[in-house]
Amino acid sequence: MTATAEIRLQHLVEQSALALTDATGRFHKRRLTDTVREQLVREDLDPHIRAAALDRLAHSLVTGFGEQRNPRRRRTGRLFHPQDVIKLGNGIWVWMDRATDSDVLEWRRLSRKNRARVDLADNEIQDYTDDVLDAFRTHTDLVHLGDLERAVFGWSEDGADQGELFGP
Repeated sequence: MTATAEIRLQHLVEQSALALTDATGRFHKRRLTDTVREQLVREDLDPHIRAAALDRLAHSLVTGFGEQRNPRRRRTGRLFHPQDVIKLGNGIWVWMDRATDSDVLEWRRLSRKNRARVDLADNEIQDYTDDVLDAFRTHTDLVHLGDLERAVFGWSEDGADQGELFGP
């Protein structure tokens, strides 16, 4: 998939999301998915964009398969099921039935590493939301997060990491 095709697909999703956004700033994921699908089946879609969309679809299906086959606690109290897969990193998956002791060790190592990343990300969210909620309580005249960020925390377009990815 080319970078141009990827950017075009992201732009298609963003434009659809903007079009579906209501006055409160909300939109429904299902409606967004339907709208993007309708745009992807249009006849005039560039072949490179269509190919990129198929790549994304295939990736999504494989990811879903992996999530569905992710080991989870069974009624037996054990995680094992022979048709589940263990993800070993670098895109290597192994059927649980055929996993070796070194596979299990690698799975454990990756699980710990992932847990640490998840905990760190959650801590950042908790700290951020604590700051924001405190600011909302102090500045009762501000209703929207964007206004609060600009007025209280000094957020500006100039200081944004990404800004608008695709323009208006």
